[in-house]
Amino acid sequence: MIFRGFCALLLSLGIFLGGATTPGWAEEAAVRVYIDIDSPHFQKFPLAVTPFYALAPSPEGVELSRWFSASLTEMLAITNFFQLILPTAFLEDPAQADSTLQGTHLPDWRAIGAEYLVKGGYRVRGQELTAEFRLFDVVRGEVVRDKRYVGTLAERKAMVQKFAGEILFALTGDGGVFDTKIAFVLKSGREGELHTVNFDGSDLARFTQWKTLTLSPRWSPGGRYLTYTSYRDGNPDLYVQGYPGGGTKKIAAFPGLNLAGPWSADGQRMLLTLSRDGNQEIYVMSLEDGRLERLTQNAAIDVSPSWSPDGRSIAFVSNRSGSPQIYVMNREGGEVRRLTYEGGYNTSPSWSPKGDRIAFEARVDGSFQIHTIRVDGSDQMPLTTDGGDHESPSWSPDGRYIAFSTRGGGASRICVMNANGTGKRVLVEAPGCLAPAWSPRLP
Repeated sequence: MIFRGFCALLLSLGIFLGGATTPGWAEEAAVRVYIDIDSPHFQKFPLAVTPFYALAPSPEGVELSRWFSASLTEMLAITNFFQLILPTAFLEDPAQADSTLQGTHLPDWRAIGAEYLVKGGYRVRGQELTAEFRLFDVVRGEVVRDKRYVGTLAERKAMVQKFAGEILFALTGDGGVFDTKIAFVLKSGREGELHTVNFDGSDLARFTQWKTLTLSPRWSPGGRYLTYTSYRDGNPDLYVQGYPGGGTKKIAAFPGLNLAGPWSADGQRMLLTLSRDGNQEIYVMSLEDGRLERLTQNAAIDVSPSWSPDGRSIAFVSNRSGSPQIYVMNREGGEVRRLTYEGGYNTSPSWSPKGDRIAFEARVDGSFQIHTIRVDGSDQMPLTTDGGDHESPSWSPDGRYIAFSTRGGGASRICVMNANGTGKRVLVEAPGCLAPAWSPRLP
């Protein structure tokens, strides 16, 4: 097999599903201006989060009060949007204040440089939890967001995630990726199983239980299915399985490789790499009737297809020039042009949801690094430069972050970084971490 990681390509299912939309945000988003955190001119929002107030006497007391503020602060910090003001700088006397605008002394917050302030309160009755969250514009003296959530104590993190999304949407026009997951492979010996983890590294969970080699998770457009390649029946066949639970169905079992690529944005077609004709070639499958159309017609190996966001173009890998390089063709397989010329081994393209750049693996001085390049082939940019191999880039649905795997120094990890290569975070560190795939916003 010529291309390393080339079997890391299974994308999703959701046959009759389109892209997920966050309820209640679509109309307002139409008039919002996207804020680019990668711009050298971007300035982080100065924001403070106070301990939450007990709206009624509670045995959880101070512990829950501090948990809310600490959890929300941590969640906002990983977005890289905020300059979070330390509690040691707070001037307002909590004994003389509450979580309302009227009970907040705004000059104390302006004096320490806060432009935005989050306050909240909670009430516990048995296992029932009511939580109130408010975002204040300190400069204008107004309430920007005011939300109340009712659930159980076990659901308090979900409440924090929802309000963190409200804050991001209010200030940036996009609700962020708190409601997403990253699927990946944990390989041990000759077995590999799919796992999922949250954007913040929490809730690591095993997804498959086949006790065989299972590879290349990919999500459906609505996030209700995962597809993957598994050797459970001896051949690398393509399966679809409901998420977070549901039945499993084999959807491609041709002799040889059956590797899924991404769905089209309208959810009507899926790209695949098949070796049914004796050579790895790229196909598109109609998800309505299963009809296949071969897109590449070349004696070389053609693999790793990735749709452009508008569905008009497809990036892929081919060795037709003598070494693996990134190419682009139209959705019918025509107008093929070579994209990468720098370096002798470039693979695993992943098209940004914003449509302007393609992330990929580039071999540099014997190791693989994550690069991006403009869709016209200009401005190739390295995002990782440290030792070890950096593999399988996968964009977040908002195009602001990239997940990838690393191997080196006897360890492997699933990591996330900003789209400009800054802000690297480790989500999972365990032997055999491979092939991350970022979900859409989940229902």
